[in-house]
Amino acid sequence: MRTEDPIRYNFMAPREPNLINIMSITEAYKTTLKEIADLKDYVGKELGISQWTTITQEQINTFAEVTADHQWIHVDIERCKKESPFGKPIAHGFLVLSLASNFAYEAYSVENARMGVNYGLDKVRFTNPTPVDSRLRGRVSLLEYEEREGGARYKMSIVFELEGSERPACVAEFIALAFP
Repeated sequence: MRTEDPIRYNFMAPREPNLINIMSITEAYKTTLKEIADLKDYVGKELGISQWTTITQEQINTFAEVTADHQWIHVDIERCKKESPFGKPIAHGFLVLSLASNFAYEAYSVENARMGVNYGLDKVRFTNPTPVDSRLRGRVSLLEYEEREGGARYKMSIVFELEGSERPACVAEFIALAFP
């Protein structure tokens, strides 16, 4: 990865010297906040880590049907065994990215938020292929928080960790709106 790219694999180092290195946390955990405004205290910090989820061939095939992306590297098992450098099908990058909302739900919650809305994405990179039957999880950190009339807009970093690999499958900046 180029050094000028703002997305880093080891996304955030602690800003306070007494904190443990967050990348050493390996178990899933969730941060629960009472108020949306409490998010401002987490800017620059990790919110949580989702559970591992396995990417199955059935999920890949269903995604191919829904998106009309039937490229052989995703759906043709026999051809992948013969021709693919991975030896088996790989998940669509956008299938991996579509797990962002679920990973965020598993990593944090806000008790007084009656509604959350996906607002968009900033920088997204698919940094490593995700072979079928691989396990992924999301490491979610808060980058920005801004109060808005009737709610808040905030940006998270989601690192889609690929079990057994030092390189994640994807890194993305995910923007959301929350309303009390």
